[in-house]
Amino acid sequence: MHKHLLALGGAGLMLGVSIIAVHAQVASGELPDPPKFEAQGTPNFVSISDIMEFKALPEYHEPDYVKAFVDAGKLPPVKDRLPKEPMVFKSANMPDGVGVYGDVMRHVIGGRPEGWNYSAGQSQGWGGIDIGTEECLTRTGPLFTVKADELQPMPNLAKSWEWSEDGHQLTMHLIEGAKWSDGQPFSSADAMFYWEDNVVDPNVTPLNGASPETFGEGTTLAAPDENTIVWTFKDAFPAQYIYQMAYGTFCPGPAHILKAEHPKYKDGQTYDGYKNAFPPEYMNFPVMGAWVPVEYRADDIVVLRRNPYYWKVDEAGNQLPYLNEVHYRLSTWADRDVQAVAGTGDFSNLEQAENYVESLKRAADPNAPARLAFGARTIGYTLYPNLSANGWGEPDARGAAVRNLNRNPDFRLAVTAAIDREPLGQSLVKGPFTAIYPGGLYAGTAYYDKASTVFYPYNLDGAKALLEKIGLKDTDGNGIVNFPADTPEVGGKDVEITVLANADYGTDKSLAEGVVANMEKLGIRVIPNFLAGTQRDAAAQAGQFDWMVLRNGSELISVVQGTVGLAPTGPRIANHHRAGTDGTLDLLPFEQEMVDVVNKFIATSDNAARVDLMKQYQKLYTENLYGIGLTQYPGALIINKRFANIPAGAPIFMFNWAEDNIIRERVFVPADKQQNFELHPNSIPGAPGSAGAETL
Repeated sequence: MHKHLLALGGAGLMLGVSIIAVHAQVASGELPDPPKFEAQGTPNFVSISDIMEFKALPEYHEPDYVKAFVDAGKLPPVKDRLPKEPMVFKSANMPDGVGVYGDVMRHVIGGRPEGWNYSAGQSQGWGGIDIGTEECLTRTGPLFTVKADELQPMPNLAKSWEWSEDGHQLTMHLIEGAKWSDGQPFSSADAMFYWEDNVVDPNVTPLNGASPETFGEGTTLAAPDENTIVWTFKDAFPAQYIYQMAYGTFCPGPAHILKAEHPKYKDGQTYDGYKNAFPPEYMNFPVMGAWVPVEYRADDIVVLRRNPYYWKVDEAGNQLPYLNEVHYRLSTWADRDVQAVAGTGDFSNLEQAENYVESLKRAADPNAPARLAFGARTIGYTLYPNLSANGWGEPDARGAAVRNLNRNPDFRLAVTAAIDREPLGQSLVKGPFTAIYPGGLYAGTAYYDKASTVFYPYNLDGAKALLEKIGLKDTDGNGIVNFPADTPEVGGKDVEITVLANADYGTDKSLAEGVVANMEKLGIRVIPNFLAGTQRDAAAQAGQFDWMVLRNGSELISVVQGTVGLAPTGPRIANHHRAGTDGTLDLLPFEQEMVDVVNKFIATSDNAARVDLMKQYQKLYTENLYGIGLTQYPGALIINKRFANIPAGAPIFMFNWAEDNIIRERVFVPADKQQNFELHPNSIPGAPGSAGAETL
């Protein structure tokens, strides 16, 4: 395979040349300002200490139906189910104050649960199921309300931490006395099993793709006692990695359940057997989250029931959560918006742009059951070319030739100049929603700098001239350019490129189809490969793509979270540029500069230096077209009006998804607005693997 990658003709030239030296045909231009969009909420900014603290309270309370299980000897008293010092949410930070117990939040999702073993990569179907069941060492969702100069990850399972004098060790103190939903103790053993037998094990890929590099090359973890873990880092004071310990890259699973199914501890077990040992039908899987899975009906519903061992309370000593159940109706992502607006669902992250206009019309009715609030333009899509030329994914001759084209700055420049972004965005939704996106950091976010952002306007003639310059000409007259004659095995054939996109979302499919149409005008045949979310993820991680249309992650929004993902900082960090089977990561020169900038950003806590580094990063990204930006637009939170304690200005996605941003365990329904939606009233979760919930 390497012979294909090293022996290309004209299409493989100039791989190490800066793009600024070769764009005589296509010049950068003025980036238009995003359209004004007034319908955006504003959060109330506070300190983390205003939100929560860890402390013991004089007394604790629980719902009456749970107390009945205590009285019947089925549960220990609530004080014995809580940690020594539970997490306490402060009333002053709750928009509507201390809540009351009862009611249900009804979600509609398009995903389907694969099982409950998120430690080994199984999806629970997304839409907030994982956020309702998992808890992580730190937390970031609510940080959209935290003052910028006090920004740092929130404590969670790790209640506090401190650095060694030299900055190479970070000691974390875990919450003491917390329990899994089956009553078994949570301890450092859970963290160590997740690290040693999932993250570090090369045969396991946790749900959100955590790898050792996620926490820094050469990082180790140890547990001196059951309530303490100690990180050792290669670099000094890499505080950035504490953000990586939040959702969903360091959320330990229950070692007392999972370990028995791991190949390391079970004779004859395979890694597939371990991953699939807890299918969606396996009920009452132990969780540290606020709700426990108690019912699953294929293609119908998943029901989560209140966790009686949950380790968080309000200032009045009421054990959280307030809501008794959370439902996930298994439908489609588009139906989620429809049902939330109609009132048959309670919550939706309105992010599919094709639904915006109708949703706004319906929400404008004073009698509408739901309210609609837009956030900033933090939804952005990028066309990522596969930049790996080292055999990753074992491409055939055509795939190898395409990857060499992808690595050619002239080719990337031709592709971006051939994309007409304004009509591309308007094809999703008419109006002031979408904005031209050149790639990189989003406009309106903390580290964005317009002066450092290079934008190449639409220029189809210039794009065609660039293709001709690198030897891509239509030699057979069919309207599609051909590979140069000296390209191994595919010389003279039409340039055909596959683009991977998520089949679950109409927006992803529309943008991929828009890329296909734009490239057809350029003379390149692009073939869409639409796969469902988990299949798409698997194809991306396996390198089975030429291009990929992808909704960007949090790193391009917050920068301080997922920072390692801003560049290919490790062999398995960037899906569109991974190392080959020999471990080689063949970075282009500008990519190495990006990696150096990101590593410097991680290593410093100087805010001024960080701002300057992100200016350098933005220029490198956009000038060299590390990814080819398509469009960006705002999302909106749709929430039924009966729910209280919804913070102002909650974005659907910033540091995390809205399900975490709104702190669902604090959300409640006033007694006079509660409705009878519970499917398992007056019950608690049963034993792991048992059917359904337990009643008296």
